[in-house]
Amino acid sequence: MAGTILLVEDEPSVGELVRGYLQRSGYRVVWVRSGEEALVEVERHPVKMVVLDIGLPGMDGFDVCRAMRGKSQVPILMLTARDEEPDRVVGLEVGADDYLTKPFSPRELVARMKAIFRRTEPQERYERFALGDVVLDRESHDVTVDGRPIELTAKEFELLAFFMANAGVVVSRDLLLDRVWGQEYPGGTRTVDVHVAQLRRKLGRPDLIRTFRGAGYKAVA
Repeated sequence: MAGTILLVEDEPSVGELVRGYLQRSGYRVVWVRSGEEALVEVERHPVKMVVLDIGLPGMDGFDVCRAMRGKSQVPILMLTARDEEPDRVVGLEVGADDYLTKPFSPRELVARMKAIFRRTEPQERYERFALGDVVLDRESHDVTVDGRPIELTAKEFELLAFFMANAGVVVSRDLLLDRVWGQEYPGGTRTVDVHVAQLRRKLGRPDLIRTFRGAGYKAVA
């Protein structure tokens, strides 16, 4: 088994779909339908990740996330029925590691879960990434393209490292600001766009980081 996932979702159709796909992907799933149940079950099982719906009866997902963060650093992926910035911002502020807007494909859910695991599990943290002929080495802080060294600023390096660690997953500008610049960074998402443009120019691989209008960016080979 790949580990235990605590699924907190009150919609039967969504819960059945997600549970079935996660089980087929090798996970053990504990499915509850309320925040109060979630707080009980997270203490009873060796949970590897919590997939948490925001719109729950009783305690909403934000309250559940706050309560969990008071006791544990278990990774939390929040589900929201509305693609609205306030929900995303609040979710990240209360301690969520990522969010996903309904409707979503179970395949994207698992891809985002794996991306979170790569960021949060030290024993699985890779120090060297390769995407096509672009190679990034964290230990030596080197980046090469087709064997040629490329000079990047510190923020460009961290941005590229985040993209490569999450290759194949669309990441939003807000999430990039949070992970690369930090939540307290006063600049707007335009900062992300400028740095992405600089990366494309310096790497000479404009198709390595693709733009998804209204959603963010994705690194691809």
